[in-house]
Amino acid sequence: MRQVMMIEYIAGALVAVFIAAYLLYALLRPERF
Repeated sequence: MRQVMMIEYIAGALVAVFIAAYLLYALLRPERF
């Protein structure tokens, strides 16, 4: 596996985790939206 592919995979995973955390926060704190 090339290094670039690994970096893209890690970046995609970080974005997915960030989106999941943001959606979970929106569900827990609906008054802020």
